[in-house]
Amino acid sequence: MPIILFDTPQRDLLYPFTGIRAIADIRAGILTVKERWEKLTGQKVYVLTAPYLQAAYSYPPAGEKILVNAAVIPDENLVSLIMNLQVQEAIVKDGAVIAAVSPDDQDWNIHTIVPEKFENRIPYDPALKKIVHPWHIFQWNNDLIRGDFALITANRLHQSAANIYGWTAPEHIFIEDGVVISHCFINASEGPVYLGKHAVIMEGCMIRGPFAMGEGSVLKMGTKIYGATTLGPYCTAGGEIKNSVMMGYSSKAHDGYLGDSVIGEWCNLGAGTSNSNVRNDAAVVYSNKGQTNSIAVGFKCGLLMGDYSRSAINTSFNTGTFAGIAANIFGQGFAPKHLPDFTWGFTQRYIFDKAITHIANWKKLKQHDLTSGDIQILEHLYKQTIP
Repeated sequence: MPIILFDTPQRDLLYPFTGIRAIADIRAGILTVKERWEKLTGQKVYVLTAPYLQAAYSYPPAGEKILVNAAVIPDENLVSLIMNLQVQEAIVKDGAVIAAVSPDDQDWNIHTIVPEKFENRIPYDPALKKIVHPWHIFQWNNDLIRGDFALITANRLHQSAANIYGWTAPEHIFIEDGVVISHCFINASEGPVYLGKHAVIMEGCMIRGPFAMGEGSVLKMGTKIYGATTLGPYCTAGGEIKNSVMMGYSSKAHDGYLGDSVIGEWCNLGAGTSNSNVRNDAAVVYSNKGQTNSIAVGFKCGLLMGDYSRSAINTSFNTGTFAGIAANIFGQGFAPKHLPDFTWGFTQRYIFDKAITHIANWKKLKQHDLTSGDIQILEHLYKQTIP
């Protein structure tokens, strides 16, 4: 049966990372949620998401389907339980469907997959991790890198680093084909290091695992990487990075600090851009502090930046800053802690046509085009953020 990863109505809690993608395309660890399920099951996985995004995803074939909550982080036991479900059975925890098998005559949307729709509801008692809030992406990146590393490298041979580079714990370093490495230090004693195809590590880089580097990504000279850090495909990184995720096609190519942060796709952090990740009073960081929907994040939280956003040189981001999608951020002093989608400077609004032109220019730098589908999604988001 085909597997469908479904979003839930709570998908907006993952703002700004679900604006242009389904939860299934969020990268944490080495893989996206969708890629992880395809590795675990060995089959094609489909996606059910918000209506304005659905056209970006292929529809599953007709017939019975396995529905899986995309926010759930699976383990082997849960996967086995899900793959053995029968039609009209659902695994339920805390009043939500974790997974279920749908009959062939049932149509679904993200609001209708609820326990009451299934005849046999199986309670799930073990602890369960879900990516519900955006900070979960960096908070659980350590565990996810380790799990993905084991999944990707199982029973595979790879280039041995033991006698070539003199690295620490080389047995926990996996090098894919085409990687280019020049005189760097890698310590995998605290966690595994995965180097994707055709990645480039320039001279003088210092890396401590766990660390994952996607296909075609580049570490500039003298970059300092602390675990648990992920660079998705075709990212460029420099300066100092710790416990952060860059989802893909984004650049932080120069000096500056990025810590306990998540950066979406197609972003650019100008030279000298840095973020704070700890409050000066060492107090807990809150999302929406002082409002009725405030949530404790933890003692560390840096920058959470949506796709297509950029910061000018020497931009300073305060602890727990949320930057929306397609923001062009510049100005004097610390940037505001909440920057809406399509922000120009610190407080003004991007003109839509100008934003589209600038995004297209940035995508061309990595030999990609801004498609009509991309523009439709961005136009939808722009209309949602009209003052």
